[in-house]
Amino acid sequence: MRKAKNLMPREADRLGTVQGHRDGFGFVIPDDGGEDIFLSEREMSRVMHGDSVHVRVLGTDRRGRPEGQIVEVVLHANKVVIGRLLNENGVLIVAPEDKRIGHDIPIPPKAQGNAKLGQVVSVEIIDYPDSSRQAVGRVVEVLGEIDDPGMEIEIAVRKYGVPHEFSAAAMKEAAALPDSVQQDDLEGRVDLRDVPLVTIDGADARDFDDAVYCVSVMYGKTKAWRLIVAIADVSHYVKPGHPLDDEGLLRATSVYFPRRVIPMLPEKISNGLCSLNPGVDRLCMVCDSVVDNNGIVVAYQFYPAVMHSAQRFTYETAWKILSNSKGPEVARFAQFRPLLANLYSLYKILLTAREQRGAIEFETTETQIISNELGKILRIEPRIRNDAHRLIEECMLTANVCAADFIDKNKHLSLYRVHGEPSEEQLVTLRQVLKTSGLSLGGGEKPKPRDFAKLIREIKDRPDVNMLQSVVLRAMQQAMYQPDNEGHFGLAYPAYSHFTSPIRRYPDLLTHRVIKSILQKIPYVPVLSPKVPLNLTLPRKGKGRENAVNAKKSQSDAKAGVAKGASTPKGANAALPIWGQLGVHCSSNERRADEASRDVEAWLKCYYMRDHLGQEYAGTVTGVASFGLFIQLENLFVEGMVHVTELGGDCFQYDEARQELRGERTGIRYRLGDRLHVLVSRVDLDARKIEFSLVKTVGAEPGASSNRRQLLLATDTGRSNKKAASQRNRPDSKVPQKPSGIINVHVAKSAGTSKLGRSVGRPAGSKPSVRSTKARRK
Repeated sequence: MRKAKNLMPREADRLGTVQGHRDGFGFVIPDDGGEDIFLSEREMSRVMHGDSVHVRVLGTDRRGRPEGQIVEVVLHANKVVIGRLLNENGVLIVAPEDKRIGHDIPIPPKAQGNAKLGQVVSVEIIDYPDSSRQAVGRVVEVLGEIDDPGMEIEIAVRKYGVPHEFSAAAMKEAAALPDSVQQDDLEGRVDLRDVPLVTIDGADARDFDDAVYCVSVMYGKTKAWRLIVAIADVSHYVKPGHPLDDEGLLRATSVYFPRRVIPMLPEKISNGLCSLNPGVDRLCMVCDSVVDNNGIVVAYQFYPAVMHSAQRFTYETAWKILSNSKGPEVARFAQFRPLLANLYSLYKILLTAREQRGAIEFETTETQIISNELGKILRIEPRIRNDAHRLIEECMLTANVCAADFIDKNKHLSLYRVHGEPSEEQLVTLRQVLKTSGLSLGGGEKPKPRDFAKLIREIKDRPDVNMLQSVVLRAMQQAMYQPDNEGHFGLAYPAYSHFTSPIRRYPDLLTHRVIKSILQKIPYVPVLSPKVPLNLTLPRKGKGRENAVNAKKSQSDAKAGVAKGASTPKGANAALPIWGQLGVHCSSNERRADEASRDVEAWLKCYYMRDHLGQEYAGTVTGVASFGLFIQLENLFVEGMVHVTELGGDCFQYDEARQELRGERTGIRYRLGDRLHVLVSRVDLDARKIEFSLVKTVGAEPGASSNRRQLLLATDTGRSNKKAASQRNRPDSKVPQKPSGIINVHVAKSAGTSKLGRSVGRPAGSKPSVRSTKARRK
């Protein structure tokens, strides 16, 4: 723990977490949930992203934000940093892959191990930065070359702190588990092995955690449908307080990358013992429900069971059976067609009920990356969804709603999946945008889900539907886990829980334990393992931030109580803070998994687009900001940016309400949904960014040179089809030689830097190296 020189701690100093920005500045996110405190580049030179610090608010910056000074570093977050090993002016340094860490880390002589220049390495920090010196590190792991297959995933899991290696204790416990269901496991279970339950998943799925069955029944004197949703009984094998449970809690979710999954639990469980593979007995927890012809669940029950999956279907095969009564699949799976037909009939009923209750449904285009055997992109194509996908979704929604209702009626603490209503600020912005398009949102100050659903139907057939849908999406809150049931706004449910994926989501595993405890009439109180550090990261805003503040406070209060020797509180109320901490932890790790997945996809897309430098494409404006336009290329499904300086010589003003940039002199407007022709001008692997320049059309300003300058930048990598190292991190020997007279404007603007456009490395003991921001675009 280091204190700043000549600074004595004061009671008014704030405790918080540093959040770095790639442009050199940063913020402290206060633990008390107050307004973020701006840190200048000078202050950021003394800390690293993620550090826990005491900060003193000195005043406000020129934008009116509270500006702070670091008083002391309470806890260093970065024990190991991943980056590229480079030689700058004879000094070995590692340039972190996480650009929120603005420090190049010098490597002393003999501390590089077997690492070679340009390789990706893990560096242990042996000395942290302060006001007078840089961080210093030593190489502890060599991951390989930047172009090695799968390197982008190896970087991402370390960059975002995703646990990717199971502990020896967890692997030992998993290995000791049987390979199949044992006779002793069947005690107290309902035998469903004669029921032809089937699984329906994607073609590339490896873990099957849900199976379904549907049959027409009479409920009283009316026709209804019995829906059985069987979910893998992970809680039978993963016990609280055991190493496997610690691993599950630590990860909280599986992380999905193109061609690779980082599972929440070892494969012995996720792909073996708990996976509902066809032709083998498996333990399961069952939601057995009766749904009437209005789509209302009129009865349900939960119970542990044993099942025997009769068939594994892919979505494509199931849909072929349902959509083509004379196709070859129908003859091949004739015995299952009545079951699939029942499921499809129930799906139509549930879909109608969904529409009637006003659930919001966006028609968005999901994409999938098609890679070669080396993991590099061959193409990006839309993921085709059919009614088989939607059928399974409705079955899972039904089971999840029943789980939430069961827990709520029994007044047991648990985690609900909560989606809050839009804030007043979000609604004001949304209505301003809608007004410019001749639309309105009903419901007054408190619109209901059905008001949003009606709006989505109104814009469905408009040419600007994608733009309007993205605006509505931005107005939505982020779903989260919490013990307080506040309903699910988007799905229009008064209570909603996650029950159907315990193999890959820890909240679902907790839900199973709660349901079992209710059935056994024994309250379940989770115990937080001291071996598992909780991720209580504060989101930028909203209810999630409030939850995280409360979780941090309850955690610190509990630690203070233990230190004072206070007795542990008992009873249901005592467990509420624990459930709150679990909710924040699971929500934070879910966001972390999403960020890591997006980072890998962005890297792969950048790598893919390096072979398309200088080529022109049609694209659509998907985002507008004060600094430029975000464009998604048609057919390629890749997004990049046209910086405002590339739009011509006019001064463009950003209108947030209209989501447009408007030229003051020419009156030219660029709005969400506009179609433009752009040229791929620059790819930055390190920043995960693709830059476009606007292809000038008839009526462009005379003498405009934007196109020419970007064409020159497009040739800066030497050969457009050569997979060169990125400009930012490549060794001097790899820098392409440009023709005489051509100036790289991005490097030329960085006064006082090397030709790599980065600060020159300095020996330990000199002033910290913090990257220049003069040439960066915000």
